[in-house]
Amino acid sequence: MTSFDPRALRNAFGTFMTGVTVVTTHDDEGKPLGFTANSFSSVSLEPALVSICLANSSRNYETFARAKGFGVNVLSETQKDVSNTFARPVENRFATVNWRAGPVGSPIFAGVSAWFDCSTFKTVEAGDHLILIGRVEAFDMSTAPGLGYARGAYVTPAAEAEALSQGTNLIVSALIERDGKVLLVGNEHGRLTLPTTKTGKMGVTSALNDLIDRCGVNAEPGFIYSLYEDAAQQQQHIAFLCQAAEGEPSQGTFAELNESTLMDIADAAMCTMLERYEQERRIGNFGIYLGNQISGKVRPVLS
Repeated sequence: MTSFDPRALRNAFGTFMTGVTVVTTHDDEGKPLGFTANSFSSVSLEPALVSICLANSSRNYETFARAKGFGVNVLSETQKDVSNTFARPVENRFATVNWRAGPVGSPIFAGVSAWFDCSTFKTVEAGDHLILIGRVEAFDMSTAPGLGYARGAYVTPAAEAEALSQGTNLIVSALIERDGKVLLVGNEHGRLTLPTTKTGKMGVTSALNDLIDRCGVNAEPGFIYSLYEDAAQQQQHIAFLCQAAEGEPSQGTFAELNESTLMDIADAAMCTMLERYEQERRIGNFGIYLGNQISGKVRPVLS
Protein backbone atom coordinates (compact mmCIF):
# COMPACT_ATOMS: atom_id res chain seq x y z
CA MET A 1 0.00 0.00 0.00
CA THR A 2 1.39 3.41 -1.00
CA SER A 3 2.34 5.61 1.95
CA PHE A 4 2.07 9.40 1.75
CA ASP A 5 3.00 12.22 4.06
CA PRO A 6 -0.51 13.26 5.26
CA ARG A 7 0.41 16.95 5.48
CA ALA A 8 1.92 16.98 1.99
CA LEU A 9 -1.13 15.19 0.60
CA ARG A 10 -3.45 17.65 2.36
CA ASN A 11 -1.48 20.56 0.90
CA ALA A 12 -1.72 19.04 -2.58
CA PHE A 13 -5.48 18.62 -2.22
CA GLY A 14 -5.62 22.25 -1.05
CA THR A 15 -4.34 23.58 -4.37
CA PHE A 16 -7.74 22.74 -5.88
CA MET A 17 -9.79 25.91 -5.51
CA THR A 18 -13.28 25.29 -4.20
CA GLY A 19 -16.28 27.13 -2.94
CA VAL A 20 -17.18 27.28 0.74
CA THR A 21 -20.44 25.92 2.14
CA VAL A 22 -22.15 25.36 5.45
CA VAL A 23 -24.03 22.05 5.59
CA THR A 24 -27.01 21.96 7.96
CA THR A 25 -29.64 19.67 9.45
CA HIS A 26 -31.57 19.14 12.72
CA ASP A 27 -30.89 16.62 15.44
CA ASP A 28 -33.52 14.31 16.94
CA GLU A 29 -34.67 17.08 19.28
CA GLY A 30 -35.04 19.63 16.48
CA LYS A 31 -31.86 21.54 17.30
CA PRO A 32 -30.12 22.98 14.21
CA LEU A 33 -26.63 21.66 13.45
CA GLY A 34 -24.10 22.71 10.84
CA PHE A 35 -20.48 22.54 9.75
CA THR A 36 -18.27 24.31 7.21
CA ALA A 37 -17.27 22.21 4.19
CA ASN A 38 -15.55 22.80 0.86
CA SER A 39 -16.18 19.24 -0.37
CA PHE A 40 -19.53 20.12 -1.96
CA SER A 41 -20.07 18.85 -5.50
CA SER A 42 -22.89 18.46 -7.99
CA VAL A 43 -23.46 14.79 -8.88
CA SER A 44 -26.38 14.56 -11.30
CA LEU A 45 -29.00 16.69 -13.00
CA GLU A 46 -31.54 13.89 -13.49
CA PRO A 47 -32.20 13.10 -10.77
CA ALA A 48 -30.88 16.29 -9.15
CA LEU A 49 -28.16 15.05 -6.78
CA VAL A 50 -25.38 16.72 -4.81
CA SER A 51 -22.73 15.34 -2.47
CA ILE A 52 -20.79 16.45 0.58
CA CYS A 53 -18.08 14.70 2.61
CA LEU A 54 -18.17 14.45 6.40
CA ALA A 55 -15.19 13.31 8.47
CA ASN A 56 -15.75 10.19 10.56
CA SER A 57 -14.27 12.11 13.49
CA SER A 58 -16.89 14.86 13.31
CA ARG A 59 -19.03 15.28 16.41
CA ASN A 60 -21.98 15.65 14.01
CA TYR A 61 -21.27 12.34 12.26
CA GLU A 62 -24.05 10.25 13.79
CA THR A 63 -26.70 12.94 13.32
CA PHE A 64 -25.92 13.54 9.64
CA ALA A 65 -25.46 9.83 8.94
CA ARG A 66 -29.06 9.08 9.96
CA ALA A 67 -30.65 12.42 8.99
CA LYS A 68 -33.54 12.32 6.52
CA GLY A 69 -32.17 15.40 4.80
CA PHE A 70 -29.65 18.24 4.87
CA GLY A 71 -29.13 21.73 3.49
CA VAL A 72 -26.14 23.17 1.64
CA ASN A 73 -25.55 26.93 1.96
CA VAL A 74 -23.07 28.24 -0.62
CA LEU A 75 -21.47 31.19 1.15
CA SER A 76 -20.95 34.57 -0.51
CA GLU A 77 -17.74 36.60 -0.40
CA THR A 78 -19.06 38.63 2.53
CA GLN A 79 -19.61 35.56 4.73
CA LYS A 80 -16.11 34.58 5.81
CA ASP A 81 -17.21 35.10 9.41
CA VAL A 82 -19.99 32.55 8.92
CA SER A 83 -17.48 30.06 7.53
CA ASN A 84 -15.18 30.60 10.50
CA THR A 85 -18.00 30.24 13.01
CA PHE A 86 -19.16 26.89 11.62
CA ALA A 87 -15.59 25.61 11.25
CA ARG A 88 -14.86 25.97 14.98
CA PRO A 89 -16.36 24.52 18.17
CA VAL A 90 -18.52 27.59 18.85
CA GLU A 91 -21.48 27.26 21.18
CA ASN A 92 -24.84 28.18 19.66
CA ARG A 93 -23.45 28.82 16.19
CA PHE A 94 -26.89 29.56 14.79
CA ALA A 95 -27.32 32.56 17.09
CA THR A 96 -24.78 34.39 14.92
CA VAL A 97 -26.58 33.95 11.57
CA ASN A 98 -29.89 34.90 10.02
CA TRP A 99 -31.52 31.61 9.08
CA ARG A 100 -34.87 29.98 8.45
CA ALA A 101 -36.22 26.53 7.73
CA GLY A 102 -36.12 25.72 4.03
CA PRO A 103 -39.05 24.24 2.07
CA VAL A 104 -38.03 20.73 3.14
CA GLY A 105 -36.94 21.81 6.61
CA SER A 106 -33.15 22.21 6.58
CA PRO A 107 -31.67 25.45 7.98
CA ILE A 108 -31.15 27.96 5.15
CA PHE A 109 -29.02 31.10 5.59
CA ALA A 110 -29.71 34.62 4.35
CA GLY A 111 -27.21 36.35 2.06
CA VAL A 112 -25.78 33.21 0.47
CA SER A 113 -24.90 32.78 -3.20
CA ALA A 114 -27.15 29.72 -3.40
CA TRP A 115 -28.82 27.14 -1.19
CA PHE A 116 -30.02 23.58 -1.70
CA ASP A 117 -32.55 21.85 0.54
CA CYS A 118 -32.06 18.10 0.11
CA SER A 119 -33.49 14.77 1.16
CA THR A 120 -30.93 12.08 1.89
CA PHE A 121 -30.55 9.91 -1.22
CA LYS A 122 -27.67 7.69 -0.14
CA THR A 123 -24.68 7.54 2.21
CA VAL A 124 -21.38 5.94 1.27
CA GLU A 125 -18.55 5.05 3.63
CA ALA A 126 -15.26 6.07 2.00
CA GLY A 127 -12.05 5.81 4.02
CA ASP A 128 -12.04 8.32 6.86
CA HIS A 129 -15.11 10.17 5.53
CA LEU A 130 -18.80 9.58 4.95
CA ILE A 131 -20.15 10.76 1.59
CA LEU A 132 -23.63 12.24 1.91
CA ILE A 133 -25.55 12.22 -1.37
CA GLY A 134 -28.66 14.36 -1.35
CA ARG A 135 -31.57 14.72 -3.74
CA VAL A 136 -32.26 18.41 -4.35
CA GLU A 137 -35.86 19.08 -3.35
CA ALA A 138 -35.65 22.89 -3.46
CA PHE A 139 -33.01 25.50 -4.24
CA ASP A 140 -32.46 29.18 -4.94
CA MET A 141 -29.57 31.43 -5.93
CA SER A 142 -28.61 35.09 -5.88
CA THR A 143 -26.23 37.32 -7.82
CA ALA A 144 -23.79 37.52 -4.88
CA PRO A 145 -20.32 36.17 -5.86
CA GLY A 146 -19.33 33.02 -4.00
CA LEU A 147 -16.57 32.69 -1.41
CA GLY A 148 -13.59 30.68 -2.65
CA TYR A 149 -10.95 28.64 -0.81
CA ALA A 150 -7.49 27.47 -1.91
CA ARG A 151 -4.17 26.67 -0.22
CA GLY A 152 -5.63 27.24 3.23
CA ALA A 153 -6.91 30.75 2.50
CA TYR A 154 -10.11 32.43 1.36
CA VAL A 155 -10.34 33.70 -2.21
CA THR A 156 -12.48 36.78 -2.85
CA PRO A 157 -11.82 38.03 -6.41
CA ALA A 158 -14.64 40.58 -6.50
CA ALA A 159 -13.78 42.16 -3.17
CA GLU A 160 -10.04 42.13 -3.79
CA ALA A 161 -10.49 44.07 -7.03
CA GLU A 162 -10.73 47.19 -4.85
CA ALA A 163 -7.01 46.84 -4.24
CA LEU A 164 -6.33 47.60 -7.90
CA SER A 165 -5.19 51.03 -9.02
CA GLN A 166 -7.71 53.84 -8.63
CA GLY A 167 -6.11 55.92 -11.36
CA THR A 168 -8.06 57.57 -14.15
CA ASN A 169 -6.54 55.19 -16.72
CA LEU A 170 -8.31 52.13 -15.34
CA ILE A 171 -11.32 51.10 -17.44
CA VAL A 172 -13.97 48.82 -15.93
CA SER A 173 -16.38 46.72 -18.01
CA ALA A 174 -19.32 44.63 -16.82
CA LEU A 175 -19.89 41.38 -18.68
CA ILE A 176 -23.45 40.90 -17.42
CA GLU A 177 -24.91 37.53 -18.39
CA ARG A 178 -28.40 36.07 -18.14
CA ASP A 179 -29.65 32.85 -19.70
CA GLY A 180 -26.72 32.68 -22.10
CA LYS A 181 -27.14 36.26 -23.32
CA VAL A 182 -24.90 39.28 -22.58
CA LEU A 183 -25.95 42.87 -21.92
CA LEU A 184 -24.67 45.11 -24.73
CA VAL A 185 -25.10 48.86 -25.15
CA GLY A 186 -24.53 51.20 -28.08
CA ASN A 187 -21.61 53.63 -28.20
CA GLU A 188 -21.45 57.10 -29.70
CA HIS A 189 -20.66 55.64 -33.13
CA GLY A 190 -23.59 53.25 -33.17
CA ARG A 191 -21.47 50.17 -32.48
CA LEU A 192 -21.94 47.70 -29.64
CA THR A 193 -19.94 47.47 -26.44
CA LEU A 194 -20.16 46.14 -22.92
CA PRO A 195 -21.25 48.64 -20.26
CA THR A 196 -17.94 50.41 -19.57
CA THR A 197 -16.70 53.27 -17.41
CA LYS A 198 -13.52 54.91 -16.13
CA THR A 199 -12.88 54.46 -12.43
CA GLY A 200 -11.64 57.98 -11.78
CA LYS A 201 -11.12 58.46 -8.05
CA MET A 202 -14.11 56.37 -6.96
CA GLY A 203 -12.28 53.02 -7.10
CA VAL A 204 -13.08 49.77 -8.84
CA THR A 205 -15.96 48.55 -6.70
CA SER A 206 -17.78 51.88 -6.66
CA ALA A 207 -17.29 52.31 -10.40
CA LEU A 208 -18.65 48.84 -11.11
CA ASN A 209 -21.65 49.30 -8.82
CA ASP A 210 -22.39 52.66 -10.45
CA LEU A 211 -22.10 51.05 -13.89
CA ILE A 212 -24.57 48.30 -12.99
CA ASP A 213 -26.98 50.84 -11.46
CA ARG A 214 -26.93 52.94 -14.63
CA CYS A 215 -27.81 49.85 -16.68
CA GLY A 216 -30.85 49.32 -14.47
CA VAL A 217 -30.27 45.59 -13.93
CA ASN A 218 -30.43 43.53 -10.76
CA ALA A 219 -26.86 42.25 -10.63
CA GLU A 220 -23.92 42.37 -8.26
CA PRO A 221 -20.15 42.57 -8.91
CA GLY A 222 -18.91 39.17 -9.95
CA PHE A 223 -15.56 37.58 -10.69
CA ILE A 224 -12.70 39.17 -12.60
CA TYR A 225 -12.89 37.71 -16.10
CA SER A 226 -10.24 39.67 -17.96
CA LEU A 227 -7.39 41.98 -16.98
CA TYR A 228 -5.21 43.48 -19.66
CA GLU A 229 -3.10 46.51 -20.51
CA ASP A 230 -3.59 48.56 -23.67
CA ALA A 231 -0.12 50.07 -24.12
CA ALA A 232 -1.17 52.19 -27.11
CA GLN A 233 -3.99 53.83 -25.13
CA GLN A 234 -1.98 53.76 -21.87
CA GLN A 235 -4.97 52.18 -20.15
CA GLN A 236 -5.64 49.21 -17.91
CA HIS A 237 -8.82 47.23 -18.61
CA ILE A 238 -10.63 45.01 -16.15
CA ALA A 239 -13.83 43.11 -16.97
CA PHE A 240 -16.09 41.48 -14.39
CA LEU A 241 -18.34 38.52 -15.13
CA CYS A 242 -21.67 39.18 -13.39
CA GLN A 243 -24.93 37.25 -13.24
CA ALA A 244 -28.17 39.21 -13.70
CA ALA A 245 -31.57 38.40 -12.24
CA GLU A 246 -34.83 38.78 -14.15
CA GLY A 247 -35.95 42.20 -15.36
CA GLU A 248 -35.40 44.47 -18.33
CA PRO A 249 -32.37 46.82 -18.36
CA SER A 250 -32.87 50.56 -18.63
CA GLN A 251 -29.89 50.72 -21.00
CA GLY A 252 -28.95 48.25 -23.72
CA THR A 253 -30.33 44.80 -24.34
CA PHE A 254 -29.40 41.18 -23.64
CA ALA A 255 -28.12 39.65 -26.87
CA GLU A 256 -26.83 36.29 -28.06
CA LEU A 257 -23.15 36.34 -29.01
CA ASN A 258 -23.59 35.09 -32.54
CA GLU A 259 -21.40 35.99 -35.52
CA SER A 260 -23.54 38.98 -36.49
CA THR A 261 -23.45 40.45 -32.99
CA LEU A 262 -19.70 39.94 -32.58
CA MET A 263 -19.02 41.68 -35.90
CA ASP A 264 -20.73 44.78 -34.49
CA ILE A 265 -18.56 44.99 -31.35
CA ALA A 266 -16.64 48.28 -31.49
CA ASP A 267 -13.40 47.22 -29.77
CA ALA A 268 -11.29 44.37 -31.20
CA ALA A 269 -9.94 43.28 -27.80
CA MET A 270 -13.46 43.23 -26.35
CA CYS A 271 -14.69 41.21 -29.31
CA THR A 272 -11.95 38.63 -28.71
CA MET A 273 -12.90 38.47 -25.04
CA LEU A 274 -16.57 37.92 -25.89
CA GLU A 275 -15.69 35.19 -28.39
CA ARG A 276 -13.73 33.46 -25.62
CA TYR A 277 -16.61 33.91 -23.19
CA GLU A 278 -19.09 32.31 -25.60
CA GLN A 279 -16.79 29.32 -26.12
CA GLU A 280 -16.22 28.88 -22.39
CA ARG A 281 -19.90 29.32 -21.58
CA ARG A 282 -20.83 26.45 -23.85
CA ILE A 283 -18.53 24.04 -22.02
CA GLY A 284 -18.98 25.60 -18.57
CA ASN A 285 -15.25 26.11 -17.99
CA PHE A 286 -14.21 29.73 -17.44
CA GLY A 287 -10.78 31.31 -17.21
CA ILE A 288 -9.17 34.65 -16.36
CA TYR A 289 -7.26 36.43 -19.13
CA LEU A 290 -4.05 38.22 -18.14
CA GLY A 291 -1.98 40.09 -20.71
CA ASN A 292 -2.32 43.02 -23.09
CA GLN A 293 -4.71 43.93 -25.88
CA ILE A 294 -2.88 41.62 -28.28
CA SER A 295 -1.74 38.54 -26.42
CA GLY A 296 -1.77 36.94 -22.99
CA LYS A 297 -2.65 33.79 -21.08
CA VAL A 298 -5.93 32.37 -19.85
CA ARG A 299 -5.72 30.83 -16.42
CA PRO A 300 -8.48 28.32 -15.66
CA VAL A 301 -10.72 28.91 -12.66
CA LEU A 302 -13.67 27.11 -11.13
CA SER A 303 -17.14 28.53 -11.28
